[in-house]
Amino acid sequence: MTLESILDFLPNGSIGWIILAVFLFVILFKGVKFVPQSEKHVVERFGRLRKVMGPGPNFIVPFFDVVRHEVSILERQLPTASQDAITKDNVLLQVDTSVFYRITNPEKTVYRIRDVDGAIATTVAGVVRAEIGKMDLDEVQANRDNLIATIKTSVEDAVDDWGIEVTRAEILDVNLDQATRDAMLQQLNAERARRAQVTEAEGQKRSVELSADADLYAAEQTAKARRVLADAEAYATHVVAVAINENGLEAAQYQIALKQVESLTALGKSEGSQTVVLPANALDAFANAFSLLKGGSK
Repeated sequence: MTLESILDFLPNGSIGWIILAVFLFVILFKGVKFVPQSEKHVVERFGRLRKVMGPGPNFIVPFFDVVRHEVSILERQLPTASQDAITKDNVLLQVDTSVFYRITNPEKTVYRIRDVDGAIATTVAGVVRAEIGKMDLDEVQANRDNLIATIKTSVEDAVDDWGIEVTRAEILDVNLDQATRDAMLQQLNAERARRAQVTEAEGQKRSVELSADADLYAAEQTAKARRVLADAEAYATHVVAVAINENGLEAAQYQIALKQVESLTALGKSEGSQTVVLPANALDAFANAFSLLKGGSK
């Protein structure tokens, strides 16, 4: 049907043109749809999926095609959820989680799931309980980053059929029951006391080792001094022996007499000694010493 044939059915005059203009305006208004940048629209024809319109201008058949769902594709955050979980070593935890997601395929989301937030929250709770049940308490505390990555991957696999992309998963807090907290506090205090005792014992051991090293060093120095003194006495004895061998008995008598004189001199110089008692043969010792010094014989 051409435009001329349509005009033939219209009444003559301006009324016909007005009716035609209104008809064309309705077709244009109903047939062109502008979708915002942050949305995707699901179009149905006679109750069945026709197409998904992206951002910008889109064309549909008026009166046949209907925009049934306007879906936001912005990233969303689930409300913070708390769920109980039991670790491998039977410790009860309360885990606070938060998940961020966005809808990538609206045609899957609107026809396969009714409550998106509730479905994702239930999936996250199940994954968290399953993953924490494989780990000990210490592993949960030490490997939180790995646990978050595992939860994110598991949730992504579960919600992929719903046309949803999980962009981020976070574990906000891990809370223990009061009995476990008290037990951990006692264990922590006991560990601190043990470390203090070990440190004190190591300090005492080091002190004993240093003291032993000092005693050993002093003994070595004393032994060295004694060896030096023994060497000196041995040398002196050797010199005396050589002198006796070369000069005869007079050299030995001279040495003995000289020692006697030195002893008497030292005795006389000692403090508090006002009277010096000499043995009977002291004068003979002096006489012998002077005689030997002069080169004479007894």
